[in-house]
Amino acid sequence: MEQEDRASRRTRRRFARRQWSRRWLSLRYVLGFVAVAALVGTSIWLVFFSATLQVKRVEVVGNELLSDARIREVADVPLGDQLALVDLGRADARVASLAEVKSVDVTRTWPDGVRIQVVERTAVAVVELAGRIRGLDADGVVFRDYKSVPKGMPRIRPGGAAGTDALKEAATVVSALPKDLAARVDHVEVQTVDQITLVMRDQRQVLWGSAEESALKAEVIDRLLAAQQASVYDVSVPGNPTVR
Repeated sequence: MEQEDRASRRTRRRFARRQWSRRWLSLRYVLGFVAVAALVGTSIWLVFFSATLQVKRVEVVGNELLSDARIREVADVPLGDQLALVDLGRADARVASLAEVKSVDVTRTWPDGVRIQVVERTAVAVVELAGRIRGLDADGVVFRDYKSVPKGMPRIRPGGAAGTDALKEAATVVSALPKDLAARVDHVEVQTVDQITLVMRDQRQVLWGSAEESALKAEVIDRLLAAQQASVYDVSVPGNPTVR
């Protein structure tokens, strides 16, 4: 009888342990869910409502022509807004609309900043438009003013029929010239996209034609100028250049 009681007690204890294990397993799931929910809730509060992750600074890098203040003004990133909710695409598009800007990348810098990385255009030539000396980049974009023509920078003189496409072609030509050769060019006369002429500082003329094969044409004219003395050099067909 006593043995039966001991066996019965052991059975009850094992049953109680199994019951407690099942309850503890269920409790662990509940506690885990509560912990995850608390973590998610805290994260949501931090990202969307906490002052800790609000925009407090806008950093501008890569700019020389444009001031930090000008870029911040155009980007119009609202200080005090939640960093996670800032419309980076809008800020990017606004800064990219500036003529001086070649490319821009706007990113979040946690916990409280926005970074505006700017690449500005570089002038390869100047052109006089409406009495102003304007810088022209390799893509033919007019983007800045000069008080006078910078030393060593070619000028582009568009003819009456030259449009924006012709200016772009002329810019392509100038950007293809080696630095030492570009410094010897006084100006570039542009009538149409197919009628581009380099006028050297010693008044020799180079009939260039269009911007096609400009790299090859630059190699050919560099050799011709050194090898032959002439008034006019024609490299419009670089495989068959002529002089006169």
